[in-house]
Amino acid sequence: MRLATPALSVVMAGLTTVLLLGGCAASDSGPSGSAAHSGTATTAAPESNPAGDIPDTQVFVPFTPPAGLFTVLVPEGWARTTEGTATSFTDKANTVRIETAASAEAPSTESVQVDELPAIASSTPGYRPGTVSAVQRKAGSVIVITYQGTSAPNPVTGKTGIDAFERYDYWRNGHEAILTLSGPVGADNVDPWRTITDSLQWT
Repeated sequence: MRLATPALSVVMAGLTTVLLLGGCAASDSGPSGSAAHSGTATTAAPESNPAGDIPDTQVFVPFTPPAGLFTVLVPEGWARTTEGTATSFTDKANTVRIETAASAEAPSTESVQVDELPAIASSTPGYRPGTVSAVQRKAGSVIVITYQGTSAPNPVTGKTGIDAFERYDYWRNGHEAILTLSGPVGADNVDPWRTITDSLQWT
């Protein structure tokens, strides 16, 4: 019986050690698991900026149409194309279109709705009407037409989006200058578009 007591003590001591080690392991796994979960929960999502924003560093240069009636600032470095009396400057999803036309009288909000809106609606895929209003620019009073339309398909993905359009009609001495600015809906181009539309000067 004297041998049983030491043997029992050894067994109890061994069980105690196992229990202590198990408790420590459980205790260690808790915080590490929580830390991993916490790290996943607090990971910041990547920022998403609207496509088509013209950068604040964009440089503008003067452009004069072949008729030489006026000058206007256009974004430097944008691709230039000419179609009849219209010249377009394009970069990625944004376009500035400049054209001239003969007009005996200055356009008004009423005349634009009758004479111009039907043609705009029929030539713009996915046309959605906006507003017609008169605003002041440095060249004087200007008629502005806002509307939306389906963008051209992305050359890579083939997908289309929705573009916002602002068409500005300037007039002087029987001549009309028309600036049409377009870019993706949601893009913040208020400042560069104001720079362009404020820059027109008759020559």
